Amino acid sequence: MQELRSSRDVNVDGFLKDALQVKAHLARYLSLSLEELETRLPSSTDDLADLHPGAFRPEDATDFYEDKVGTGHLLELAAWHLSSADYIADTLRLQGMAARGQVLDFGGGIGTHALSAAALPTVDHVWFVDLNPHNQAFVQQRAEAMGLSHKLSVHRDLGSTGDVCFDAVVCLDVLEHLPDPSAQLREFHQRMATNAIALLNWYFFKGHNDEYPFHFDEPSLVDCFFRTLQGLFLEVFHPLLITARLYKKI
Repeated sequence: MQELRSSRDVNVDGFLKDALQVKAHLARYLSLSLEELETRLPSSTDDLADLHPGAFRPEDATDFYEDKVGTGHLLELAAWHLSSADYIADTLRLQGMAARGQVLDFGGGIGTHALSAAALPTVDHVWFVDLNPHNQAFVQQRAEAMGLSHKLSVHRDLGSTGDVCFDAVVCLDVLEHLPDPSAQLREFHQRMATNAIALLNWYFFKGHNDEYPFHFDEPSLVDCFFRTLQGLFLEVFHPLLITARLYKKI
């Protein structure tokens, strides 16, 4: 595996300033004024939860994120990125240490990591994958606005990326939303180059008061996930004090 690089070439200051202009980009995409957007962001998490009352079932996941969530996920993700800027900035630093060549951003949301990776001189192309068509269109628009569309392509699923062998895989705040995260790990492993590195995190917990209703947390699912992870990957130490982790293939 390649040695981890310094993250000095990552534009973290740009993210900390305004989350890569996310408010301006989102207002344009939703045809809202900045004032209207500001009034919608604080309630975005509750608004998203209201779209799916009751237990979140595995068989609902794909349909929910692709068809039902609409633009609500854009607002919720933007609010979270703005309120968790310090943590996300460190994940960008970590990505800057490891990303190179062909990069997969799986479940990339509003595109923070995909756009940041595309701006890195060590990255040839970013393959942004997300089920939600609004996320896809929004990230495409953001890439064009930032002059990065030549280094970034947008896809619904991993199968539509062809037979690319990825040098880096980024999957952040996604695995806990999948009904079979172990299967996703196996698919990543198959599509990674020999010296590739994966940047992952997870939070298999619905919360003490069900504040994370879209997370899966069944003990058997979590147990299978960690067995699969430990069988396919070896963790790589990094010096940042965050929950995101780096892995190389075994």
